[in-house]
Amino acid sequence: MEKNSASPNDSFTSAMTLTEKGLTCVPKHYILPPSLRPDGTLSDTCLPIVDLSLLRRPLLRPQIIQEVHLACKERGFFQVVNHGIPLSVMKDVLDAAAEFFDLPNEEKMHLLSPNVHDPVRYNTSLNDVKDKVSFWRDFLKHYANPISNWIDLWPSKPTCYKEKMGNYTKAVQKLEEELMEVIFESLELNPNYLHEDITEGSQVMAVNCYPACPEPDLVLGLPPHTDYSLLTIILQNHQGLQIMDRDERWHSVPVIEGALIVLVGDHMEVLSNGRYKGAVHRATVNSEKKRLSIASLHSLALGKKVRPAPALVDEQHILSYQEGGISDFLDFISGENIVEVKYIDKLKINP
Repeated sequence: MEKNSASPNDSFTSAMTLTEKGLTCVPKHYILPPSLRPDGTLSDTCLPIVDLSLLRRPLLRPQIIQEVHLACKERGFFQVVNHGIPLSVMKDVLDAAAEFFDLPNEEKMHLLSPNVHDPVRYNTSLNDVKDKVSFWRDFLKHYANPISNWIDLWPSKPTCYKEKMGNYTKAVQKLEEELMEVIFESLELNPNYLHEDITEGSQVMAVNCYPACPEPDLVLGLPPHTDYSLLTIILQNHQGLQIMDRDERWHSVPVIEGALIVLVGDHMEVLSNGRYKGAVHRATVNSEKKRLSIASLHSLALGKKVRPAPALVDEQHILSYQEGGISDFLDFISGENIVEVKYIDKLKINP
């Protein structure tokens, strides 16, 4: 079953189309103000890598819980290895994503939509209608959990897409459930806190394509932002993701074979009552190759709200956030420019 909420729009131009035209310079509306451009200055500090297989070794489990605690508190970011998702499944889903973006325009345009509430939508930049500055990205977003509710709406082309994306989304949902138990334990909560809400929660797959760009120093694939999620789990095929540390220094996230990237999102900041802050990150582009990333964003179900865990509110940690959910976030981005206004600021309670 194919969605047909948007008709082909002659004014729509994807980033892939611009690359295929062989431009030697980017159109003016992609050029960022100098203050937002990537300047190449990066910190070389080692980024945390967590070996999840060690959780099965009772004597080492407390050490891993502490590693996760420090990573979430100090950076809002870590990479995981030995997470149980086969390399073949990760390769297959990247191949399926590449095949989708390589389809002729007419094969993708029936999925084109500016409506952030649509369960499946293809588009470019952040909001190609409202953006003051465009970003060098094409994307496909769709819901995934429970997969039986959504898979019929996913693209039918390429023919491998549903199978390969389905295998990956089910595996990464299972990983997210395990990671949430670890993170709750790191917050000194019951590992099974919100267990049913987590297993039945929302999963949004953001499949991103950042084509080669003739002037990568003038543009970004995505601007600095935090995700709305509890957790975001990212698979990337080439380097390009950068995270900002608490001292506002940028770090390039290396591509480690078999590793997945875990980011703390705004809803985790709310749930933890500010103990863990959302990770500020951006996507850079390059002049040589197309980069793909697949982000799996996890939160509670569409109709449910995330609120600070009662056990994390006390005299030393006063209630600092109001509740929020994915529906609130979608309403927020429908009317706001995330470059200028932060979603998390809407959820903070001022003393």
